[in-house]
Amino acid sequence: MHVTRSLTSRRASLNRRAMASFLEFEKPIAELQGRIDELRETAADGAVDIDAEIARLQAKSDKLLRDTFAKLSPWQKTQVARHPERPHFKDYVAGLFDEFLPLAGDRAFGDDQAIIGGFATFRGRRVLAIGHEKGADTASRIRHNFGMGKPEGYRKAIRLVELADRFALPIVTLVDTSGAFPGIQAEERGQAEAIARSTEACLNAGVPVVAAIVGEGGSGGAVALAAGNRVLMFEHAVYSVISPEGCASILWRTADRAADAAEAMRVTAQDLKSLGIIDTIVAEPLGGAHRAPAAAISALGDTIDGALKDLAPLSAQELRSERRTKFLKMGRL
Repeated sequence: MHVTRSLTSRRASLNRRAMASFLEFEKPIAELQGRIDELRETAADGAVDIDAEIARLQAKSDKLLRDTFAKLSPWQKTQVARHPERPHFKDYVAGLFDEFLPLAGDRAFGDDQAIIGGFATFRGRRVLAIGHEKGADTASRIRHNFGMGKPEGYRKAIRLVELADRFALPIVTLVDTSGAFPGIQAEERGQAEAIARSTEACLNAGVPVVAAIVGEGGSGGAVALAAGNRVLMFEHAVYSVISPEGCASILWRTADRAADAAEAMRVTAQDLKSLGIIDTIVAEPLGGAHRAPAAAISALGDTIDGALKDLAPLSAQELRSERRTKFLKMGRL
């Protein structure tokens, strides 16, 4: 009886671990992975050789993963884009940039930890990197306000963009936010004006600006850092004027229709590429960037590198003109 309870408890623990990082629509994959983990635990005892069965189940799990991610709906992509284990700004800094020197404060109110930026070296060239940081655990998410920038964060971004312009440094921005912070304190400190001026600063910069949507690109809080000459977007990222839940709440008076809103708004990288909103889709590892962060970061680095090389020969006036033309064309039929 005690042995049976012990085995049951161990299986339950393995299943909980298998389910922990899986999304709702990935439950069939999670169940298969749980069985694989259970068999591996059994095989570790050395009593039975079950390598063939593990290999069979793993092949089945891999195929199911490929088939699932080949036909994700916009709402499922939204869930992948929000996965808490996707790489965050600090992960990209560690994987892409050397000698990162963060700069703090907007020189007016304070330092917003939701938006981080500073000087860095990217593959041998000096750049200025700015991005949203959501945080990786409860404490850091609170400290970084879940990546939702306040006015001082966007004013810090303006200061950094102007510094990059002064020192002729290309700008790389990494966008991952559900939107700018909507609290009353932010409105009192001029949230809308700060977002507008941050967007203006990116549009007016006389240096190359390469923006990458790496997770969520929510509303003006995202556009404020994404008004670049080249806008890149991960395969399973999303970019929209409002969250699907927010849109559903306005149109249908219930957030339960978020999936319908995501479909209608065309929030996926594939939709936005066809509409001319973004320039390049960056492929993610099978199952999303959170399953192989190092590979995802490397792929993004290669795409950023190519974009910077393409923009390097352009003059300041040409960069501004190209950016202006690009954004004025959006929305035209």
